[in-house]
Amino acid sequence: MTDTWLNETLYPDWGQRFRFVRQLARVKSAFQDIAVFETDSHGRVLTLDGVIQITERDEFVYQEMLTHVPLLAHGNAKHVLIIGAGDGGVLKHVLMHKGVERAVMAEIDGEVIRLSKEFLPGIGGDAWNDPRAEVIVGDGIDYVKRAPDASFDVIIVDSTDPIGVGEVLFTDEFYQNAARILTASGLIVNQCGVPFMQADELRETSARRAQFFPHVTAYVAAVPTYVGGYMTLGWAGKDASLTQLAPEVIAQRAEAAGIAGKSEYWTPHVHVAAFWLPPYIARHLPA
Repeated sequence: MTDTWLNETLYPDWGQRFRFVRQLARVKSAFQDIAVFETDSHGRVLTLDGVIQITERDEFVYQEMLTHVPLLAHGNAKHVLIIGAGDGGVLKHVLMHKGVERAVMAEIDGEVIRLSKEFLPGIGGDAWNDPRAEVIVGDGIDYVKRAPDASFDVIIVDSTDPIGVGEVLFTDEFYQNAARILTASGLIVNQCGVPFMQADELRETSARRAQFFPHVTAYVAAVPTYVGGYMTLGWAGKDASLTQLAPEVIAQRAEAAGIAGKSEYWTPHVHVAAFWLPPYIARHLPA
């Protein structure tokens, strides 16, 4: 039997490939090419336009760091806005926090939600039916434009890289509106790529955010299928002290939030250490 391989298309001259058992779904939506594959090594794999978005085997790393870090750093996040994240993983992890009263998720491509519910049900779990969740199939940019001032404590952006459908999530206008709709201690996080290969993404996005937020930095997570070393998660906030908390404070907040002992990658010490960046990453942030 001939092996069948999925070859990622993110970089023209370097990449990764997965041997897959079968292709479970392939849909050309109004926005992108979506596919789900079954693999022996990583479980089910979701791709958008040929680029790996998530695998069942290592999705916990990205989801935990994208949600637990901002929510626990804030310490009292009741209203959370999620943009993108159509697989439901961010929504599930946000709703693990007992203090969250409302989680609005705006995903522009309803096909991502549909296929994730059907073929990756464990990633979103029961979050889709949580009464605190408001799932909108629509433009997150437009939602942010129309949202009232100071209406959210935390914004989490789980998007593709700044190409195609994800490009508008990296603009000056978006970050200006994000700052407006965040509360006094509010913050926004978003993936900023793998800086070993995508340093421009981190540098340019950080410079844009710095026009509208007094504190801009990044933290890291080691996601195996995001090849090239550390993935950076960009941070822009109104209170610099939120990234300087002791592990003991984060641990107390995790206990109160009901997530202590429920993670596979995130811990209070990993949380704190993630903000200590190696020089090859830190040099791309605003001075």
